[in-house]
Amino acid sequence: MKDLMVKYAEVLLDTCLKVEKDQPLFISANPERLDFIRIVSELAYKRGVRDIYYDLIDPYLKHDALINLSVEDLKETNFFNKKMWDEYAKRKAAFLMLASETPGLMKDVDPKKIKELTAYSYTTRKFFDSERDKSRLSWCIAAVPTYAWASSLFKDSDNPVDDLWNKIFDVCLIKNDNPELEWDKKLSRLERIADKLNNYQFEELIYKSKNGTDFRIKLPNNHLWATGYEYLENGKKVLVNFPTEEIFTSPKYDTAEGIVYSSKPLNYNGVTITDFSISFEGGKASFRSAKEGADTLKEMISVCQNSEYLGEIALVAYDSPISNTKMVFGETLFDENAACHIALGDSFPECIKDGTKMSKDELYELGINKCDSHVDFMIGTKDLSIVGITKDKKEIEIFNSGNFSEYFN
Repeated sequence: MKDLMVKYAEVLLDTCLKVEKDQPLFISANPERLDFIRIVSELAYKRGVRDIYYDLIDPYLKHDALINLSVEDLKETNFFNKKMWDEYAKRKAAFLMLASETPGLMKDVDPKKIKELTAYSYTTRKFFDSERDKSRLSWCIAAVPTYAWASSLFKDSDNPVDDLWNKIFDVCLIKNDNPELEWDKKLSRLERIADKLNNYQFEELIYKSKNGTDFRIKLPNNHLWATGYEYLENGKKVLVNFPTEEIFTSPKYDTAEGIVYSSKPLNYNGVTITDFSISFEGGKASFRSAKEGADTLKEMISVCQNSEYLGEIALVAYDSPISNTKMVFGETLFDENAACHIALGDSFPECIKDGTKMSKDELYELGINKCDSHVDFMIGTKDLSIVGITKDKKEIEIFNSGNFSEYFN
C-alpha cells in the first residue's frame, strides 16, 4: 500500500500539478490522512519545494464549531476564513486539494447557517479564484479515503480504508506501469471529442431521459468544450481533476428550460441530498422535490447571487471506468466523472474564446454566469439522449443510450 501511495503522490505532483523547484505548495486536506500528507511533503521537498502550507480541516471539529459558535465567531475560524488561499495565490503556489467525505455529519446543522457561512467563505479568497479563472495557478483536486467515508462504501470489510485506497488507485490508473502515459492517451481521446463538438458550435442542447429529465439549454457564440487538462498562461499543462472523464463547457446562463432529475446522490457540505429534481425557467433554477436533504437543496440553490443559474454542462459516457465500478462514491469528484452532470453557479472563462483575458463583467454580458459558488450534480443515466441543434437548425445526435454517439467515439 505504501508503494502505491508514493506513486499516487508522484503523479499528483509531477503529472497533475507539475510542481517546480522553489514553487510554494498549498495542501488542503483532512488531517486523518497525515500519513499521505507526509508522503506528499517529503516528495515535494525532494523536488525543491521549500514552502508548504497545510490547510488541515477536521470535519468533526468543524461540526462542533457549527453547533456551538455564532456565525460571527465562525467567520474568524479557518473553517470558513480562507484568506491564506489568497496569500499563497500571490506567491504563485501550486494548490493540492485532497477531498474526502464524512457522510451525513452535518445533517443536524441548520442549513441556513451553513448557507451564510459558505457564502462568506467564498468572499475570503477572491484573489485565488480570480487567478485560477485567468489560468495563472497550478491546482488539482484529488481524493484520499477517511474511515467514515470508506466504511460507508465497504460496510462488510475488515479494512475499508485499504479497499477505498485500492479503488482510488484503480480509477486513477496508479497501478499501471506508466500512469502519466495512460492519462495522456485518455485526455487525448477526450480532446479529440471536444474538437468535434467545438466544430459544430451548437446553438442549443436538448436532454431527455426516461426518469423525467426533459431539459434544453443554449450555448454562447464561440463557446469551447474543454477537458481535465488546463493550459496555463505560463505554458504549463496541468490536470486539475484527478481522475477525470468529462468534457465540459459553460452555457448561456439565462436560457435553461425544463426539468432535470438527479441520477446520483449529492453530498453538499456534509449533507446528503437524494432523489431530487430541479426545474428551470428563463435559466433560473427552482426546487422541485427531494427524498432527503430538501432544505439543504433549497439553500444550495440560493446560496449567493446567481447561484440559481447554471455555469457548466458536462458530458460523461455511462460506459466509462468510474461508472463501470457500479459504485456511488458519495464524493462529487468521482460521481461527476461517472455521469453527465450540470453545475449551478460559476462558469469557466476558458470555455469561451479569449475568455481568460476577459473580466467577469465582460463574460457575463456574453451570457457566461458569474457567481461565487459552483456545485455539480449528476443527471446522466443509461438511457440519456442528448441532441445538439446547429445554427442552421440541424439535429445532431451527441448521446444515445447514455453514451457518445458513433460519430463522437
